[in-house]
Amino acid sequence: MRDTGSKDPITDFLKNLDYLQIFCVGILLGIGLIFIRSTGLQVDTPASREFFSKQLQWIAFGSVLYIFFAAIDYRKPLFRIGTFFFYLLCLILLILVLIIGVKVFGATRWLSVGSFRLQPSEPAKLGLIAIISGLFSAKIFQQHRGLTFLISSVLLGVPFILIALEPDLGSALILLPVYFSILFCAGVKWRYVIAGFCALLAVLSVVYVDCSREKPILLHNYQRDRIRVFLHPDSDRSNRGHNAYQAKLAVGSGGLSGKGIGEGTQNELGFLPHTVSNNDFIFSVIAEETGFSGVLALLTAFAILLYTMLRTAVLADTFGRYLAVGAAIMIFCHIFINIGMSIGLAPVTGLPLPLVSYGGSFTLTAMALCGLLQSIYRHRPSDEDK
Repeated sequence: MRDTGSKDPITDFLKNLDYLQIFCVGILLGIGLIFIRSTGLQVDTPASREFFSKQLQWIAFGSVLYIFFAAIDYRKPLFRIGTFFFYLLCLILLILVLIIGVKVFGATRWLSVGSFRLQPSEPAKLGLIAIISGLFSAKIFQQHRGLTFLISSVLLGVPFILIALEPDLGSALILLPVYFSILFCAGVKWRYVIAGFCALLAVLSVVYVDCSREKPILLHNYQRDRIRVFLHPDSDRSNRGHNAYQAKLAVGSGGLSGKGIGEGTQNELGFLPHTVSNNDFIFSVIAEETGFSGVLALLTAFAILLYTMLRTAVLADTFGRYLAVGAAIMIFCHIFINIGMSIGLAPVTGLPLPLVSYGGSFTLTAMALCGLLQSIYRHRPSDEDK
């Protein structure tokens, strides 16, 4: 425990925050707001003009979560107990989605209460990170490693299956690298890691074979088509491959300095669908309007954010290290896949760009994760404790 020498809790709180992380989070949220407003004004419909104000509300709620998680002591037993109940709550919400969820664009991923809409797969990522980190930092892991690995596999498998059934295969697959990264940090025997990796390869092989079928068994038709378009980009530009193709055109047309904020044509003329230009393909909008220089600034902000997360992992105790690594891998996967969708390195999956894309569920989840990282940073062991 760090000794600040101050009896004022507010002073202690402010003194020990990671301000570099706060700066990056603020920059990314600001970039998101700029281009959410830009896309809304270009589309210029009553609904699109509300995106900016709605995102401001999500950021305000997210800031409350950020401060709350930054203020708590993640090392307390009460927090560990809370992670278990939060994980159970996430499972309940995922089950409710399959029963009474709202169907949008062919997928049932949201719970709606009045005007409030929640996508439970997003907080489920946080729930998995927390409970797996707690499990592998507990004494049971040192005493019964094989049993712990089996329990963790079940904890992973249940939300994975529920999310995949929505269907939201992209979000389900994010859980895998998060899980394996924590396993790797926990020092699980290589035979377990290799067994898990082989199981993953087997699943991917089955999915690939399923894609070749005219009537797939495991995948929905649109999922099969997205994978086919990713593997053969020029095969269906006018239909399933249209969004990915137009996204790449938008990125390429930005040049060095871009066309200017609000001056991008791909979104304004509707080549990028208005329903996803501020979410799934916001990177394409940023690249077209700010060019290589804007993209470089965006990637630099993300790189520094990931650096702060991994630095926190290095400074933390065992539990905090697993939490920080899981959070960093989750954020990295979202960044890689979202940008990859826009430049042809990944199939279109609908994963948002962290802290930049429009949307409440992931904005709240990402800000809660960043707040939790602040708690870990604040309570990092001092030199005397090491």
